[in-house]
Amino acid sequence: MAKELPDLTDHAQSGAEIAVRVTPKASRDRILDDDGALRVYVTAVPENGKANQAVQKLLAKALGLPKSRLELIRGQTSRDKVFRITE
Repeated sequence: MAKELPDLTDHAQSGAEIAVRVTPKASRDRILDDDGALRVYVTAVPENGKANQAVQKLLAKALGLPKSRLELIRGQTSRDKVFRITE
């Protein structure tokens, strides 16, 4: 099954903060760019950080970055999350 990922490489500047709205337990992993608001759908369940890890991995892939460069700075237990791109 192909993943639906927009090309977000233009957002991949160091220090940039990326806000996303997460929907866990979705039917498939995908990212939608809804007029500048990123909506991330992951199949992972929201327990023990599994959904957060899935979002980080998917977002990193769309940004063309290693997932180690994405840091979750806000929204650990919320559907609205903010990731920062580190050096």
